[in-house]
Amino acid sequence: MAVLSAGLEVELREIKLKDKPQAFLSASPSGTVPNLQAGDLNLDESLDIMLWVLGQSDPHGLLKMPNIGKTLIAQNDGPFKAALDHTKYAVRYPDLDPKAERAKASDFIQSLETRLAAQAFLTGDMPTLADVAIFPFVRQFAHIDRAWFDAQPWPHVILWLDGFLQSTDFQKAMTKVPVWNGGQDPFRFGNASE
Repeated sequence: MAVLSAGLEVELREIKLKDKPQAFLSASPSGTVPNLQAGDLNLDESLDIMLWVLGQSDPHGLLKMPNIGKTLIAQNDGPFKAALDHTKYAVRYPDLDPKAERAKASDFIQSLETRLAAQAFLTGDMPTLADVAIFPFVRQFAHIDRAWFDAQPWPHVILWLDGFLQSTDFQKAMTKVPVWNGGQDPFRFGNASE
């Protein structure tokens, strides 16, 4: 969504994580996704990619956020992401109690609810990088058990999340593309190609 917001065009190469093409492994030092290459630049962390893309072009001012945005992103990428993984992939963590991990994740969601009860977005009246960086993880948490999530006392978080899920940019970002086999046929993605 940062790419779409920036109005940039990229060559998108969808890969199967269980069958990574050698061309991808040769290009990506970590062998992880996402991975962005721009000349000699190689980024493999979502936040780094968003910061770089928006550093190229930020027509919607997503980078103009107060410091609380950075704090929220750090909480999301640290404790919340860990609790999310421990809940979503509970079978991988047999020594942890999935209900206790869900409660930890819920504490973060409650903190977002408190913020969103007072304003439309996480750092104010307009979306910022914090919203774009955090909502995909809230989406993952919600989709573990959407009925349970919707039954929680988080009406503002649900409204905020659904707003992003129903947005045109999200629909574009989630468009299924052919799996790349390592050849030279990438899928062009971004507003610049329209």
